[in-house]
Amino acid sequence: MHTLLFHHNHCFPLHRILLTPPSAAMSSAVALPSVSLSKSAFSDADSFRSSVSLGFRNEIRSFSRLNLGKSRVSMSAAVGSEAAVVDDALFKDYKPSTAFLFPGQGAQAVGMGVEAQKVPAAAELYKRANDILGFDLLDICITGPKEKLDSTVLSQPAIYVTSLAAVEVLRARDGGQQIIDSVDVTCGLSLGEYTALAFAGAFSFEDGLKLVKLRGEAMQDAADAAQSAMVSIIGLDSDKVQALCDAANEDVDEANKVQIANFLCTGNYAVSGGLKGIEAVEAKAKAFKARMTVRLAVAGAFHTGFMEPAVSRLEAALSSTVITKPRIPVISNVDAEPHANPETIKKILARQVTSPVQWETTVKTLLSRGLKKSYELGPGKVIAGIVKRMDKGAVIENIGA
Repeated sequence: MHTLLFHHNHCFPLHRILLTPPSAAMSSAVALPSVSLSKSAFSDADSFRSSVSLGFRNEIRSFSRLNLGKSRVSMSAAVGSEAAVVDDALFKDYKPSTAFLFPGQGAQAVGMGVEAQKVPAAAELYKRANDILGFDLLDICITGPKEKLDSTVLSQPAIYVTSLAAVEVLRARDGGQQIIDSVDVTCGLSLGEYTALAFAGAFSFEDGLKLVKLRGEAMQDAADAAQSAMVSIIGLDSDKVQALCDAANEDVDEANKVQIANFLCTGNYAVSGGLKGIEAVEAKAKAFKARMTVRLAVAGAFHTGFMEPAVSRLEAALSSTVITKPRIPVISNVDAEPHANPETIKKILARQVTSPVQWETTVKTLLSRGLKKSYELGPGKVIAGIVKRMDKGAVIENIGA
């Protein structure tokens, strides 16, 4: 969702400040098994109704009541007369060694996709995308204009395709397939969760792209329906940012309440909410000793109740498709846990657009469980910066496309 600038030991989002790393690529016609192996995708999801003023703590309490992490649900994928049962806690005790991490909205930059054209299997993904999207995605990625690529409806499909193309760029290089085979956990920042699920084989490249396209459109429409915004608070821990939100909420009506929407890393938390609430946050930030605030150039208050209109549209799309158990753990943005049960994953994907992104907890958990190396695949170096901020000794490599 956000672009980050790292300066004076602090990471903070400044929209579109990116460096797309160069990547050596050799030609390869090998298809991406985890992306194109099956035609499966998602199924239906429980509805989540969140008031605009719902705070982060209430979000988590509401989510815990769903008991998503403890469910055992029968799937309709039957073998003969026996239905497969997937324990949602199957991946609970995962021990990561190599991770693939996928970026979210804000990582896009004009010129991405150029490296992918050197690898046939990567270039093919853009051609397949054109059939689904109905326009030339690669042309927008390479030539822009920037304002067009930056729009929510275009940036989300563009990042999804380019990130999966980066997997093919990696596969084409010496030792690339061995690296891909060694990956035992994956996750992505907001939109990147869809990319991670595609890589993990939970649904096909095409089905994932259809969902991402709809997600971008639904989020844009939800943002257009209300006056809302996002701002990054730089230099405070999460407790102080929460206190800042509480103070701002005392000065505004229910329709303008704010909450923490993105937990990125210490000293960098994004707050979403009504426009007047965001203005109150900005006005009070210095009194709370924040280093600075950075208004984010996004469509609206992502990951809050303002995105509620998008939920029903996502549910409808999820209900018409099928999801399968990921082959490796995919860590959710909603609760920073891996889920194996397809029905649970459906609920989480429907919930994700209105729930705070638990990226800080996700990365800390990976590192504490012994993660040895990770790869950021796709445009930009946002995620690498966050990981390095949490652990200067962390080993992470960028693979661009």
